[in-house]
Amino acid sequence: MIKVLVRGLAACVTVAVVAAPAHAAPSSAPVSVSASVNASVSAARFTVPVLPKPTGPHPVGAVDLHLVDSSRADPWEPGRRRELMVTLRYPARAKTGVRTRYVTPAESALLLAGLGVEGPPPDLLNRIRTNARTGARPLRSGLPLVVLSPGFGLPRSSLTTLGEELASRGYAVATVGHPYEAMATTLPDGTTVTCAACEIEDSPGLVPAIRSADVSFLIGRLTGARPAWGPPGLIDASRIGMAGHSIGGNSAAQAMVDDPRIDAGLVMDGSFIVPLPESGLARPFMLFGTEGSFLPGGPDEETSWRDNWPRLTGWKRWATVTGAEHESFTDYPVLIEQFGTPPGALPAARAVPITRSYVRAFFDLHLRGVPSPLLNRPSPRNPEVRLWKTP
Repeated sequence: MIKVLVRGLAACVTVAVVAAPAHAAPSSAPVSVSASVNASVSAARFTVPVLPKPTGPHPVGAVDLHLVDSSRADPWEPGRRRELMVTLRYPARAKTGVRTRYVTPAESALLLAGLGVEGPPPDLLNRIRTNARTGARPLRSGLPLVVLSPGFGLPRSSLTTLGEELASRGYAVATVGHPYEAMATTLPDGTTVTCAACEIEDSPGLVPAIRSADVSFLIGRLTGARPAWGPPGLIDASRIGMAGHSIGGNSAAQAMVDDPRIDAGLVMDGSFIVPLPESGLARPFMLFGTEGSFLPGGPDEETSWRDNWPRLTGWKRWATVTGAEHESFTDYPVLIEQFGTPPGALPAARAVPITRSYVRAFFDLHLRGVPSPLLNRPSPRNPEVRLWKTP
């Protein structure tokens, strides 16, 4: 068993992975994530969890894309070209088509094991139906794009609730699955690959640059003259943002450094494992995380935000969420509470709207020019959120 200590999680989360060959069947590659989300609830009566509905005015369409970058070898599996699995969500004209599944059966089995949930049928998460529909026609062209990148070891499905919310508000949202960096990723040929990167001790330091290249490739495939999906012009190439959870947020910063097409970025509870260059980053960037790790001057402050703050030379914000834990910015509090685990200090009923509201306000401002008081002063509706304009 190989343990990878990942700096930059709300607390240092230990990802423990039982070594398994790539493309192994789910039963041969148990994965466990020791984090606050861990839940042993074998006595619970399991029902299929329900995801919160998005609050925007538009129905949500979705399509899964398999993209292959023939110019790059996969850094974790050098014998293969770099592949991405991407869920593209978008505002739709009507609620037509079939509601999409949350994960594949194989992904469900591995994720339940990774979350430490005992007792449910292994395909339980596969039975979840999201709020998005396949086959729905896009509402219009010229959509601003937000790219979402999950945390280390987590699948793209972990950001479904946030992705659906942004799509319902008029954004195209590309949530990226980075194969071999997640507990489980099912490829179109039916194989489900596990987290090869989790077995490499220094892999977190490599991830931001790898994901930066992934995202640049993705942007090109979505905005070119012959896009990977949809008509030309579906996505407005002049309005692109990126947000990520944990190491996905550090990857957002790295992608902005490497690719000037990305106009604004946001990290959800992740440190700068790879620091910003001394030349800095002059485009808008927001730090949004747990008070336990990122309270300025706090006893347990993780110092990389403080260290990199002077290098953010454009619009910037530092916000902490009282009671939040590392997984509060993902779908997992929603799922775990429905499995019978008592809510934490910040229950899912608060974590979801807080994350949705502040991420949406950030991109509304920087991709649409629509200001929000949430980014400038305390909110009576969100007393858990504290803004720090200087560390």
